[in-house]
Order: sequence, then C-alpha cells, then structure tokens
Amino acid sequence: MSVATLTRARVLDLGFKPYREVWDLQHTLHAAVREGREPDTFIVVEHPPVITLGRQAKRDNVLMSSDLLAQRGIEIVEIERGGDVTYHGPGQLVVYPIRKLERFREVVPLVRSLEGAVIATCARFGVVAERWSEHAGVWAGRDQICAIGLAVQKMVSLHGIALNVSTELDYDRLINPCGLTDRGITSLSQQLGRTVTLDEAKAVLLEELARSLNVEF
Repeated sequence: MSVATLTRARVLDLGFKPYREVWDLQHTLHAAVREGREPDTFIVVEHPPVITLGRQAKRDNVLMSSDLLAQRGIEIVEIERGGDVTYHGPGQLVVYPIRKLERFREVVPLVRSLEGAVIATCARFGVVAERWSEHAGVWAGRDQICAIGLAVQKMVSLHGIALNVSTELDYDRLINPCGLTDRGITSLSQQLGRTVTLDEAKAVLLEELARSLNVEF
C-alpha cells in the first residue's frame, strides 16, 4: 500500500490522567474533529482506578457498593459508549480514537480494525489472541485481554480500547467485566510471565493501529 493513500492522524499521549478529565477532553476534541478544526486524534492514556458503565450496563454487574468503592478511591462513571461495565486502572493501555467516519456502516469495520490491531500487537509479543463473535474485544483463550467499546455521535467516534498490559487482575472482584460471568481476564504480563511496560506495548500498538486503520501518525 502506498504512503500516498494514508490518512494523517495525530497521537495525543497524556500519560497518567483521571478518567473524567480525559472524558471531557474527548468531547472537546470530538467537536473539533467533527467541525474540521482538528485532524483525527488518538488519545493514549493510563487511568487511575475507575469503573465505567456503558449504555447497556446492568448495575448488578458492579459487585461492590458505591460506598465501599469510594473508600478505595474508585469512582463509577456512567458514559455514552456501548457495552456494559468496564474497569480502567494502572497498567492498562487505553486508546481513544476520535475519528471521523464517512458513513455509519464504517462503525463495525472500525471495531474490527481495532480488534485486529490488538491481536497483531499480542502476536508480536508472542501471545495468541483472537476475536469472539459474540462480544467485541480480544481474548487469549477464554480470558479477556482487551475490552473495546465505542460511541459514534454525528459520525465521529469516541471511547475505544483498553489493553491489559501489566494491570492488577483482581478487578473481577469489583465487577463482572463487560457483564460476563463465565470468562476470565488476563494481561500481556500474565501471559508472558514477565512484566511488560506500557511504553513497550504502546510503541507496538500504535504501529499496528496505523497499519490496521491505514493512518500515518
């Protein structure tokens, strides 16, 4: 594929930032991209512990009371993405593509491209991962290694992917991840038996996102 066919996009690497601050930024950039004032922008970030509830979320999938979560410093935020309940926390690589779509039928291909980039990233680390036809995301065996949930408003996407790199994997005591009770969770570090840093994973994931989405960062 020739470089001339690539779409230019921007990466905004925020480091470690609270969820609500980045959620507000997503909306600001969403408006700017929609109006043509900014190019497609991929936010890369790591969050302090937070639980987000998508449009289809069932509160029963949060296994701990709001008071107990608050005592642990974990906030619950209701958001506009699809899907159920998701956890974000340290050691998790989160990417939010704020991307303009030409037509609504591009939504599913966008999800598949995000999944493909994560699967290719895992493969480069030697981890076999795959899609599961019943649920968006990426899985290593029966364990989820990456959650994916998008919203598309006025033909521009927001929210995105959360890849467990070195995440503490006890958050299934807090929630049923993505509303699932019969599957587990895993991370690159757990799969490999060594600590994978966010910087290691970030470099590879951005390369694979560029390839999968046909963009140049």
